[in-house]
Amino acid sequence: MSKPSIALNRFGYGLRRGQIVPGDPVRSLYAQMDAFDPAPAILADREDTSAKAGEILEMLRSLRRERQSQAAGTMNEQAMEPQMQGGADPLNGLPPDVRQSYQTAARTLREDAGLRTRIAITSTAPMMERLVHFWSNHFSVSAKKPGTHFQVANHEFSAIRPHVLGNFSDLLKAAVLHPAMLLYLDQFQSVGPNSPFQQRRAQRRRQGNGGGPRGLNENLAREILELHTLGVDGGYDQADVTEFARALTGWTIGGLARIERFSEPQPGGAAFAEFAHEPGSRQVLGRTYREGGAGQALAVLDDLASHPSTARFIATKLARHFAGDTPPQSLVARLEAEFRRSNGDLASLTRTLINSPEVWTESPVKFRQPFEWLVAVLRITGIESLSNRRLSGALSEIGQMPWLAPSPAGYDDLEGSWAGPDALLRRVEMAERIARGAPSDDVMARAGAAFPGALTDHTRTWLARAESGTQALALLLVSPEMMRR
Repeated sequence: MSKPSIALNRFGYGLRRGQIVPGDPVRSLYAQMDAFDPAPAILADREDTSAKAGEILEMLRSLRRERQSQAAGTMNEQAMEPQMQGGADPLNGLPPDVRQSYQTAARTLREDAGLRTRIAITSTAPMMERLVHFWSNHFSVSAKKPGTHFQVANHEFSAIRPHVLGNFSDLLKAAVLHPAMLLYLDQFQSVGPNSPFQQRRAQRRRQGNGGGPRGLNENLAREILELHTLGVDGGYDQADVTEFARALTGWTIGGLARIERFSEPQPGGAAFAEFAHEPGSRQVLGRTYREGGAGQALAVLDDLASHPSTARFIATKLARHFAGDTPPQSLVARLEAEFRRSNGDLASLTRTLINSPEVWTESPVKFRQPFEWLVAVLRITGIESLSNRRLSGALSEIGQMPWLAPSPAGYDDLEGSWAGPDALLRRVEMAERIARGAPSDDVMARAGAAFPGALTDHTRTWLARAESGTQALALLLVSPEMMRR
């Protein structure tokens, strides 16, 4: 691969039809950092759906109480996957208002996934969109909990995008204390064991009119330590998880009627309910944090953001995404050193990445994941008018719908997870359909522009032998150059 091709494809999402190939690849990437718009105009007309998450949770809570009172079973608040996985309709038997809310949630997810894809297709700063998606996957939230359909796009658009060139500490706090994360990892219902709320609840249970037990939930604390900051071998233990979970108690989402009068709004749509917070000081990773309400968890997050293990963990993931499944240790060390030197300045870290020789190696180093392959395909073909519904349908078909990763770890960033025979067949079938609806009179020239100095003789031969322009375009879309970066 030539440097212009690397700038277009390894750093970005490929050449957009009609785009001029950059003469200075490095300078073009710097220019994208300057041109990046965290709030593009395409988002201006998007409906703000943040309040709907609380509405559906309150609705499910009422339904659960009703079913419990009728001894007719329990509504599982975690079992929400409306019309996303096929098979029997999971909404059968639900009241009409609940059913309608689930259907609205599924439509919202489809629309937002299409919108996210369109931003990447039309972007003039595709490297920055790749960074948005990298960090969004790092702080992965999944629309598999009630209410999260309404929040996962808000998480990326309002918590991730504004901070991708900011400070990691700010990104960390915005991402993990966003309602989408608080919902996804059940933090919104975590209660301090000795909090006023829990004491009051225990008293009501003794009187025979309280609900079931509710207490400390360690999900968010554990995932912040393991997946977002230190890494699984980052030097923490179970005691640190528990203490951090206690510091996080009280952090919940806004819009829950039953606690609204007890909570204070926080940035990004979160809320803090002091009466659910575990009182007292905390000790995490050998540091003591005095009682400080909402500020106690914020102080822990600031220290985690600057921890040496975090620098190593973030550097490794970033190097893996841009320089190969087994990233060069020299690149990891350089990124780690810059993260620590700049105290987590992500703009400085990005410039260090761009200037590192390891990411400019001529051989392809990464297999394109389904999302990035589809974006690259639509950019090179010039197809930009697909509806959000069709875009999200295509992503589902090739196996990588945004915000539906199978675990809090996000979608895997290794070739083995995406290069199976069935997955490749789905790409071939989609490439054939896309080629039939795209201009195909200049395929060879378009291929040369999209992969300047990098189009192999093998691919040129196959394109030249194609029986038609449409067949040549379909072959280009599944060529090695399109599959790898």
